[in-house]
Amino acid sequence: MSTGGTTSDPSEQRDQSNRTAPSDHPSSRGGGPHAAAAALARLAESPARVGLVRDVRPWGGPRVDLRLQDGRVAAVVPHDPTEAAAPAASEIDDGLVVEGHGALCVPTLADAHAHLDSVRLGLPFRPHTGRPGVWGMMSNDRENWRHAEAPIRERVETALGMMIARGTTHVRTYAQVDVDAGLERLEAVLAARERFADAADVEVVAFPQAGLLLEAGSADVLAAAMDAGADVVGGIDPCQLDRDPVRHLDAVFGLAERHGAPVDVHLHEQGSLGAFSLELIAERVRALGMQGRVTVAHAFALGTLPDARRDALLATLAELDVALTTIAPAGAGTLPLDRILQAGVRLGLGEDGQRDYWSPYGNADLLDRAWQLAFTQGFRADDDVARCLEVAAVGGRSVRDPAAPRISAGRPASERTITAGDAADLLLVPAETLASAVMDRPAERTVIHRGRLVAAGEPDAGR
Repeated sequence: MSTGGTTSDPSEQRDQSNRTAPSDHPSSRGGGPHAAAAALARLAESPARVGLVRDVRPWGGPRVDLRLQDGRVAAVVPHDPTEAAAPAASEIDDGLVVEGHGALCVPTLADAHAHLDSVRLGLPFRPHTGRPGVWGMMSNDRENWRHAEAPIRERVETALGMMIARGTTHVRTYAQVDVDAGLERLEAVLAARERFADAADVEVVAFPQAGLLLEAGSADVLAAAMDAGADVVGGIDPCQLDRDPVRHLDAVFGLAERHGAPVDVHLHEQGSLGAFSLELIAERVRALGMQGRVTVAHAFALGTLPDARRDALLATLAELDVALTTIAPAGAGTLPLDRILQAGVRLGLGEDGQRDYWSPYGNADLLDRAWQLAFTQGFRADDDVARCLEVAAVGGRSVRDPAAPRISAGRPASERTITAGDAADLLLVPAETLASAVMDRPAERTVIHRGRLVAAGEPDAGR
């Protein structure tokens, strides 16, 4: 896919200053992930406004032109293949013209579960030294994160820049806050969010990775993180890690009440123990009237329970509008995607930590993780594979905003479309169908956020 270029009609030359090609865009130039992130950061200071996106296929449907204004889709009109040039700049709000050449067009991707403060993307590959269990992995991270080849803020900015270049412009990220790191990791994430404010919407979870009860002062650090600008109160394994679910959830939900903030709890607990924690979380949601404001990440219990108990829990989560997120793990952690969506539970997809001290996996590409979701679910049919792209694009938005459009289990993703009034957050990829976009994961992508061009071309490195 390319955009613009010269035209054979001299009368159309006046419009060429408003046309752009991915290969001319800063994010497509060489220099590795650090250079790509730096180029994106420069663009984020003054991203180019787009007035018209020509010849794209929203969700794989008919070819259309999208007129953009004030960060939203102002009009959707059928594409006329006989029209060789875009209208005059004055008719498109003096914005750039992006030529899609029949590209697939979907909303930009929304990563609902990232750990931007732990990544090593762009740094030399290192042997995996993690130890089993949450505490063992966390301890390995503590021993190493300060000694990386680049400072924490640079690593966060590199990772976020790479994610934007590959089509993700909505992110919920955790920032580890504990007695070891204090607020240092949170501050790095907040700084990266500010730097990329015009290129991505980033929501930050104050995340007590080491629990709240095992080390003196942990709850105080979590409270300080919310005072410092975190958006969401995090929690983790109230039974298995802290071994006192009442005190753990008292601290988490009490802080959320004080700040009027949502809650996001990591729940690695499996089987009946995980089910018990889910029931305790549901009780808090009901008692505090926090419907639509609580997320449970991983929720491995739902993949390890008998069907009847699992379905009863899903019915409760749907009733209380508790959202779930998954990183598409294999094995016992695999969530029953179809059952979750059929129950009416919001579900988002995330990349977790990437190339970090917990795991060597991850490449800043949520489209790649959509492939992993399809693979671990055993999907083959096109509609099923396309559903995984829908989870990556629509599901994550609905996790962050319960008022956002949701996935309907009874409607194929291919029946979605883009209409006037939608946010002008658009990802263009040269793919034939939704399923082929997931299977092929084309490197060439054009990314528009709030009606502004933030990336185009082939993001460098890491694939």
